[in-house]
Amino acid sequence: MLAPFSNPDAVARYAEGPPRFVPGFADLHRMSAILLAERASEDARVLVLGAGGGLELKAFAAAQPGWTFDGVDPAPEMLKLAERTLGPSAGRVRLHEGYIEDAPEGPFDAATCLLTLHFMAPEMRRRTAMEIRRRLKPGAPFVAAHSSFPQDDGERGPWLSRYAAFAVASGAERDHAAHARAAVEAHLDLLSPEHDEAILREAGFSDITLFYAAFTWRGWVAYA
Repeated sequence: MLAPFSNPDAVARYAEGPPRFVPGFADLHRMSAILLAERASEDARVLVLGAGGGLELKAFAAAQPGWTFDGVDPAPEMLKLAERTLGPSAGRVRLHEGYIEDAPEGPFDAATCLLTLHFMAPEMRRRTAMEIRRRLKPGAPFVAAHSSFPQDDGERGPWLSRYAAFAVASGAERDHAAHARAAVEAHLDLLSPEHDEAILREAGFSDITLFYAAFTWRGWVAYA
């Protein structure tokens, strides 16, 4: 699933995609920043996993002028886009190519992983969540949001159709939305919200709270 994030033409159009496929995309960033700021200080150091594109980094940097960031992403082209997206805020961000194992050790005051964990198989999700927690100070907030919806027989298909219908209603081409739906169904090992919450618990996070639910998307805040 890294191929679209390595194609320069696709990357150039990346910023158009998430707002069409993710309900309340900009508000998700605003809510995430608010949740982090409840416990993170004005000079917090924040880990952002899946930072390619730089959209959440830009939103967080605007919300909290004193925060600094380490952004991690495996796609070089997406990291280049993040640099361009950040503009004047780029000086507060260190970008790292790779996965969670390539992130600095911290300890960090807060962390996020937005629209990323659904690309990982369950065991990799567990390992990633554990490695994020290990890099956080005790009690530090972690915000995760990704594709997560009921996976029982007969439920997956209708939810994926709603995912595509929302994209079309938001301005995506019908063929593009249908292609995205088919790619998600064929290639992503999606989990139910209950399973996703269990992974956070197994990783050692506590006080896990659902704060965002929109069609096929869920978001949680939890604490190290």
